[in-house]
Amino acid sequence: MRQIILDTETTGLEPEQGHRIIEIGCVEVVNRRPTGRTYHQYINPEREIDAGAVDVHGLDNEFLSDKPVFADILSEFIEFVNDSELVIHNAPFDVGFINAEFKRLDAPPVETICQVLDSLQVARRHHPGQRNSLDALCRRYEVDNSRRELHGALLDAQLLAEVYLLMTGGQAALSLGRHSASETGGAEVQTRRRVKRDNLSLRVQRPSEAELAAHEQFLDRLEKDSGTCLWRAGETETAV
Repeated sequence: MRQIILDTETTGLEPEQGHRIIEIGCVEVVNRRPTGRTYHQYINPEREIDAGAVDVHGLDNEFLSDKPVFADILSEFIEFVNDSELVIHNAPFDVGFINAEFKRLDAPPVETICQVLDSLQVARRHHPGQRNSLDALCRRYEVDNSRRELHGALLDAQLLAEVYLLMTGGQAALSLGRHSASETGGAEVQTRRRVKRDNLSLRVQRPSEAELAAHEQFLDRLEKDSGTCLWRAGETETAV
């Protein structure tokens, strides 16, 4: 499976108000392994950049004045992302800007050539009721983001790639019986050991009434803070 981890920087927040993309960063992942291939491009937006946006990413009109316009990079960008799954944190934002740029050039929406996965929604399912910004996820998964003093499309895509693979792949830091390539002459070998289950007896510990009440209180707080509670939604679906 080919995935492209993508991030953009823009002149402002609303493509409907004529704001434009000024930077695109992409990282290629194939079968859950980064290939080392990236795509990175600064873009002349042909309009002024909001002061608030400059504070976020540090890119100004002077720096971008000699960069190509989006029409000049459209073909190479499409070639890089074509027939992939785009993994984007808060995908509606970036996809909205990409499609606005495509529309200006009479190109069909990016969803016609790619699938789109919103990693923010994935993070919210894994960590309901918690902060799920890229910085928060880097801290949670111990991904070094010390270079991220300002937002940058390629750096953010690289960080998101690390976070996404850890978030969706379980305990990536533990070998769990897998011998390293150096130990096996360059090939990874997965060792397995069958667990004997004969006469296995597991004790089932039921919660007390007090523990059940405390759990319900916790879910009440979670639902109040986040506006939803996936555990209770799951119970409702099961009941139906």
